[in-house]
Amino acid sequence: MSAEDLERYETEIELQLYKEYRDVLPMFRYVVETERRFYLANEVEQHVKGDGASTFVELVLRDAWVWDMYRPARFVSSVRIVTFKDVNVEELPREP
Repeated sequence: MSAEDLERYETEIELQLYKEYRDVLPMFRYVVETERRFYLANEVEQHVKGDGASTFVELVLRDAWVWDMYRPARFVSSVRIVTFKDVNVEELPREP
């Protein structure tokens, strides 16, 4: 497989992933961004932990979808994330 073939394959997979994201977005309540991944979830628990010098964030997501083109199954019932980096949690607007 050439580098061009691999790039074309990855582009097609990303397009499929974007289409899946667009289709499943209305099913979820929150968007969660970490330095490594992007998630959709219906329940988010966020805990800031540490002793002041080394603070970290622990997130527990339930009923989630993971943006990862290499995962065969992107729907997961529970995800635990521990990070020392920034985290963004956004509540999605509800459709009337």
